[in-house]
Amino acid sequence: MSDLELPSFATGSEEARWWFDNRERLSEEFHKAANEGCLSRGGVARLLEERGIRHIQPLPTTTIRLDPKDIAKARAQAAKRGLRYQTYLKMIIHEALHKAE
Repeated sequence: MSDLELPSFATGSEEARWWFDNRERLSEEFHKAANEGCLSRGGVARLLEERGIRHIQPLPTTTIRLDPKDIAKARAQAAKRGLRYQTYLKMIIHEALHKAE
């Protein structure tokens, strides 16, 4: 078992900094666990939950099918605004939902 302690984080950027600063040690721990056959399925969120450590939940992901012509329009409009098209689509949906209220 590793003696590496995972602290509580106040912000996402604080958590990102910890993972970055400890990346070499984490890689060593990962390879050690793999060699010992101690790896299991799941991700960081599952591990933190098992240890009772509070963490920031990522936004849920959803998949929708769009007409390729609509995606092309979104890409062009997003590029004019200097945005990625996924970000632009999220903005459009957000604005439409608030307008519909």
